[in-house]
Amino acid sequence: MWFLKSKEEVLKEIIVDPAQGLSEDEAKARLGKYGENRLQGKKKKTIFQMFVAQLQEWLIYILFAAVIITLFMGEYIDATIIILVIITNAVLGVIQEVKAGKAIEALQKMSFPKALIRRSGEVKEVNSHEVVPGDILILDAGRIIAADIRLIESANLQIEESALTGESVPADKDALLLLSDPKTPLGDRANMAFMSTLVTSGRGVGVVIETGMNTEVGKIANLINTEEKAKTPLEIRLDHLGKTLGKFAIGICVIIFIIALLQGRDLAEMFILSVSLAVAAIPEGLAAIVAVVLSIGVTSMSKKKAIIKKLPAVETLGSVNIICSDKTGTLTQNKMTVTTYFNLEGEIAVERNNKNSATDDVMLLAKAMILSSDATFENGHGTGDPTEIALLLLGDDLGIDRKELNANNKRAGEYSFDSDRKLMSTLTEENGKYTVYTKGAIGNLIEISTHVLEKGEVVPITETYKKQYKIATDKMSNNALRTLGVAYKPASTVIEASEMEKDLIFAGLVGMIDPPRPEVKASIQLAKGAGITSVMITGDHKNTAFAIASELGMAETIDQAITGKEMDDFSDKEFIEKVEGYRVFARVSPEHKVKIVHALKSNGNIVSMTGDGVNDAPSLHAADIGVAMGITGTDVAKGASDMILMDDNFSTIVSAIEQGRNIYNNIKKSVIFLLTCNLGEVITMFVTLLLGLQAPLIATQLLWINLITDSFPAIALGMDPGNPDVMKEKPRDAKESFFAGGAGLHVILGGVLIAILTILAFWFGYYEHGYSPFAESVPESTVEYARTMAFMVLVMCQLFYALAVRNSSKSIFQIGVFSNKYLIGAILLGVLLQLIVIEIPVMQKAFHLQMLDFEGWIIAISLGLVPLLFNEIFKIFIRTRLKN
Repeated sequence: MWFLKSKEEVLKEIIVDPAQGLSEDEAKARLGKYGENRLQGKKKKTIFQMFVAQLQEWLIYILFAAVIITLFMGEYIDATIIILVIITNAVLGVIQEVKAGKAIEALQKMSFPKALIRRSGEVKEVNSHEVVPGDILILDAGRIIAADIRLIESANLQIEESALTGESVPADKDALLLLSDPKTPLGDRANMAFMSTLVTSGRGVGVVIETGMNTEVGKIANLINTEEKAKTPLEIRLDHLGKTLGKFAIGICVIIFIIALLQGRDLAEMFILSVSLAVAAIPEGLAAIVAVVLSIGVTSMSKKKAIIKKLPAVETLGSVNIICSDKTGTLTQNKMTVTTYFNLEGEIAVERNNKNSATDDVMLLAKAMILSSDATFENGHGTGDPTEIALLLLGDDLGIDRKELNANNKRAGEYSFDSDRKLMSTLTEENGKYTVYTKGAIGNLIEISTHVLEKGEVVPITETYKKQYKIATDKMSNNALRTLGVAYKPASTVIEASEMEKDLIFAGLVGMIDPPRPEVKASIQLAKGAGITSVMITGDHKNTAFAIASELGMAETIDQAITGKEMDDFSDKEFIEKVEGYRVFARVSPEHKVKIVHALKSNGNIVSMTGDGVNDAPSLHAADIGVAMGITGTDVAKGASDMILMDDNFSTIVSAIEQGRNIYNNIKKSVIFLLTCNLGEVITMFVTLLLGLQAPLIATQLLWINLITDSFPAIALGMDPGNPDVMKEKPRDAKESFFAGGAGLHVILGGVLIAILTILAFWFGYYEHGYSPFAESVPESTVEYARTMAFMVLVMCQLFYALAVRNSSKSIFQIGVFSNKYLIGAILLGVLLQLIVIEIPVMQKAFHLQMLDFEGWIIAISLGLVPLLFNEIFKIFIRTRLKN
């Protein structure tokens, strides 16, 4: 742990003279030993490998079995259709996945064009990948640091580390600092600097101690590499459903085989019948339909500023019950803002972007803050220290014309900030008069002040005044505000820097914070009402984090906050037991974030993690749903995520969860519809064969229904308008099956009813021609007509039944018959396709069908409406029971 060692110990251990640096020969040798200063990524999958991976699902295996069987039967058109279904499903999955998995690529692309190093006594620029352990790195403002270094010199050095630590403000660095605690968080290691961070001010020199994958950024890359992405609840559920259907289909075939043997049927005929039943048992279009419904959901969500990268992630959103959010830039605005100021007139809150009234004393306080700053802010864009930008905006809020102020006050001298004094002073000249303005740490400033400003008068400072300022400072600090004091004094002429900070007049202090986003609080409350807990995970300090969490309604007491250091005191088992009691995790490292996500998942939670920094990438990858910020998010965070928010708005996550819930409900409707239809087919085939009758439907007809006729209503159900009350429900259990909440009963009742009606239609086909289905010799044309009746009634039942599936308790008139125009269109298309099949001679012959007479059509339509009417009556009883 390099940060625990003195700079002399580090230089001795790494064997380098800081005045000379490494020789070229030694640098070459170390490059051979340690390798290039690059980040290594996982081997990237080829498009073909992604395509093959999409085929490794049980539903797809079953479809492959169906292809082999249909080819064996000589049904080449059907086999082609099923292959097209398989390819469509795989292609849709690959298209989404191609956009994913780019986290390491983004890390590798983080460019460090040149590093300034000292070798063989000379300072030179080299490509950053040539930097090796032991190199002496020279740091100056604006330079990205090429490797992890132990600082050996520093002068007013400040480094922007927000992408790595989550802190809003650049960190002060001190090469002379000695740390003793091995658990010191990354953000507090002030004698170190890290790869990919940016020098914002000052200068420094450091010795490279780690390169490539051994750096802190490299560890993050490694965390992403080793974190296996678990299957989504939908993938698990569909996989389980596929296995169940596969076993069911095999079981049906075996039973039919035994029955056929007992009945003394022809073996070839028996095989065809078994295959027909297997075809009836499997919803061949299910995999493609789910993929299409998810794609439609993805498109819909993208219009609402949420970009989904992997299709099944859409459904996972509906199960989320914990949102873990980074603080800086996600819950907050990532802009330091002065919220209050204090002078001897009292403490006054500042309203942003509003005209605030102010006394002359307050105007002097703001003027002093502005004139002792180096930052700029014009047209909504600022440069320099975020703290100083906040002071400029304070001036704007108080109505100060900064252009005029700067034009009238020429800087005549300055005493730059350093980390020992923690002060910065400027000498300005206005109308021939000189004034010193000094800002900085309040304790240090009061010690060098001899007077205070009170209601326009300069009076000697007393212990009473000091106590007033201390109480005000403590109050602001307890509210997690960063405090900054300001003082001034008139000067008769230009004075030396060493004379500036003496006999000052203390004018007051300000409190500032990175404030919450205004829309976040309402979103957190909406999520709370939907049974979703919001948790803050940040690299910032505990008090600051808790203050924001408390203001947003995420946490109530400080006991609900814990630091990474405190986390380390728990064993893994203890932490898993306690993790759900915390709402704020502060001062955490990237490893801590992953540990939190894993602990929450171990308790059965479905976890969403939001973030924007490099430090968030591993936890985004570990979460069930990783959510990256589209505007402020780094490429690394976007690459590791499942969803990207194009407006960086926490509220969009809640909106996406709502859409995710509705999309799952729609997928469930599609699945229930398809399984009900298939069960109806299976019972129809099974019962008629059990009775020793001819098969009412042949394999070709069953495939037509499963792949063509059923598919359009199933897709249309996936486009059903969302339920407006969905966010009043608790999150769905991720382990909940498709058949929960009475859906299984709906499948059985619907399937049985459709089967009864189909068998009835099959019998009527015989009856209309004066035959009994049990008769020994029946003309082939009569059997074909009876099958046509069964075929038409089965399809009509299924098409109209789609309307009933839209809601498990509400009538179609309550939700609106035409509120899903796609479904009405799908039903009409289904009827049209049926007409084509039985009207066009070529199709008639291919499917072994006949044209129905007028009476046949009346029977087909009448019986087809029965399941819908039965379901509507059944729903009346459900609504009555729900009311009671």
